[in-house]
Amino acid sequence: MNTTTSSTDISTEEAAHRLLLSPNTSVEVAAQLAQLSRWVARGWLRELDRALAAFLAQQAPDAHALLILAAALASHQLGRGHVCLDLATVLENSRFALALPPDREAAGALPQAPGDSLDARLAGLTLASWQAALAHPLLVGTGVGNTPLVLVGARLYTRRYWQYEQSVRASLEQRLVLTPTLQAALPEAAMHAVLAQLFPPTSQTVVDWQKLACALAARSGFAVITGGPGTGKTTTVVRLLALLQSLALAESGRALRIRLAAPTGKAAARLNASIAGAVRRLPLQALADVVGSNLSAERLQAAVPTEVTTLHRLLGTRPGSRSFRHHAQNLLPVDLLVVDEASMVDLEMMAAVLAALPPHARLILLGDKDQLASVEAGAVLGELCRHAREGRYTPATCAWLEHVAGDSIPPDLQSVDGSALDQAVAMLRHSHRFSANSGIGRLAEAVNTGDVRGPLGVRKVLAQGYPDVARLVLEDASLPLAQQHTLRALVVDGTVQATQARIEDEEEVALPVGYRHYLQVLKHKQPPAHANREAFDAWARTVLEAHAQFQVLAALRNGPWGVEGLNQSIAAMLQSAGLISHDYGWYLGRPVLVTRNDYDLGLMNGDVGVTLALPQHLAVRHAANANLSGNEPPVLRVAFAANDGSGDIQWVLPSRLQAAETVYAMTVHKSQGSEFTHAALVLPTAMSPVLTRELVYTGITRAKHWFSLANVGQSAAVLEAATQRRVLRASGLLDENASE
Repeated sequence: MNTTTSSTDISTEEAAHRLLLSPNTSVEVAAQLAQLSRWVARGWLRELDRALAAFLAQQAPDAHALLILAAALASHQLGRGHVCLDLATVLENSRFALALPPDREAAGALPQAPGDSLDARLAGLTLASWQAALAHPLLVGTGVGNTPLVLVGARLYTRRYWQYEQSVRASLEQRLVLTPTLQAALPEAAMHAVLAQLFPPTSQTVVDWQKLACALAARSGFAVITGGPGTGKTTTVVRLLALLQSLALAESGRALRIRLAAPTGKAAARLNASIAGAVRRLPLQALADVVGSNLSAERLQAAVPTEVTTLHRLLGTRPGSRSFRHHAQNLLPVDLLVVDEASMVDLEMMAAVLAALPPHARLILLGDKDQLASVEAGAVLGELCRHAREGRYTPATCAWLEHVAGDSIPPDLQSVDGSALDQAVAMLRHSHRFSANSGIGRLAEAVNTGDVRGPLGVRKVLAQGYPDVARLVLEDASLPLAQQHTLRALVVDGTVQATQARIEDEEEVALPVGYRHYLQVLKHKQPPAHANREAFDAWARTVLEAHAQFQVLAALRNGPWGVEGLNQSIAAMLQSAGLISHDYGWYLGRPVLVTRNDYDLGLMNGDVGVTLALPQHLAVRHAANANLSGNEPPVLRVAFAANDGSGDIQWVLPSRLQAAETVYAMTVHKSQGSEFTHAALVLPTAMSPVLTRELVYTGITRAKHWFSLANVGQSAAVLEAATQRRVLRASGLLDENASE
């Protein structure tokens, strides 16, 4: 179809589009909408993006075609995680800025990519001329108002996301202003004594960043504690809570109202378990003795919370609505809120959380700034930690920290130009999970720094032969499954280059496993039919723990090396090995991933369960009245670990799971907030827009003891290209000139 259009020559498709528009709509706008429709048909844009553009064209028939194009692209960017459309970046390199298509294995194989027609549309266009084309008072404003779009400099927002960004910025600035007042109110002598108990001196001469993070957060109305896996974020925040509660109880006798939350049920359950252990290790009696005021260890322990909830539950969801029960007119009854896995919190959720916090309440964010950002629009934690690695602590901050904590900030992390936000961000810099000899740790660091060819780069790490890292070359997906020996060995038995158990932190680490492990546990540990509910709950816990020993991760959803193709291949391989009876429905051993929050069932997006057989006398409610003989065949139920970290098991009827999918393979995005004894990352055969440094780093760091990197063929080009490509989400959150 001819895509060039003049004012006197339009295609039949474009003419059809004009029939749906106002008679006053220009030929150029009709042609632009027709082009958008073609992109939707090819999967380059969402129908939602085109619909917004069409709506604006109906509302303002005299709108410029470049405005209609920009509106569709701004909507498209939201779907890719960007808060806005950066006009200047698109003009500089439209293909990279828009990264179309969003999820295909080989974008170059698809015909008529939009890049050519988009480049032609933008050829010769300057930023000033595009901004001028957006000057329509009914559709585009520059701030407060009711226009559907907002233009701030070179950034074009939908109004809703502009408002989110404004509210988050204003709330954080308001809390940062509290720092001098909070610092002045701290009893420094008592704080110094408590910190000394929480962080006893060691023979090491390195800076105790956990102690400094506690001190920084204690004086801040808003604080961020960031760090990679095993750096002690949970340990640090538990000690921080003990510090704040001991000081509060000693001063006023009233404990702070503290809530703990995470973005997903899986992350909440994991934090719940780790916090409970960290609280048990606190020197509570020593803290009570230090602060005095007849404070008992029992009362202090009761004041440190261990229950973690999801952000949705904390705020109170409203079915069928984007709003929550807690908001600016119905504030949360809290003095301090801690949010873990904050890299997964998108801009809209962060705005909702901050709106529901009382003005005096503190907010502490925990998370790894280098992990993937949220699936939804915004990379809030990453932006807030923009200067975390450089520190940028002012002389005043350094002097105060040395006074109350006794540790000095290294000179290279000091700066007279540090902002108020810089003083509230602490980066934990020592990993307790990965030792200096850990290939996983070294590979993650190489990817995180974008180092491919250096002496500590990706190539050197993979060539070093670390026992905890395996590089696997997969056979082509077009081969019959019986000939895909490497993938089969990996997913069935976890076969990697390791041939014997290894020692880590003076403890033996068992050999890596594949999916055979949990399926054999399922079979051999199953209780007899007459066993009670407690026995079946214990079995389910054992199976779920065994399943978490291994997980295949994929970058994409589509294609033979995406989640969909891998799940089909792995199920077939397990069936051929006699481990499952796979009939494309519900079957014993099927692992499933919940893909949407279900508050009726108490299941959250990201929860993983395993399909097990439960005797009918345990599966049927009110079994005493069910007239069961006891000889009925077992029924399938999906076992999930409770989200509250209690260890309880929830048995769910498969037909009630309206949003669940098989999860032999899951996307790296879905794996956030989880860790696996052995994780295998499968890379596609061609570069994709979703393949970035953050995705690879996140995939690597899901592995606790063993990591397998699998790709097709000998080429490492995809890995190296992804390592050198960062997620740069368009936003103006920290732009001082962006607020009204």
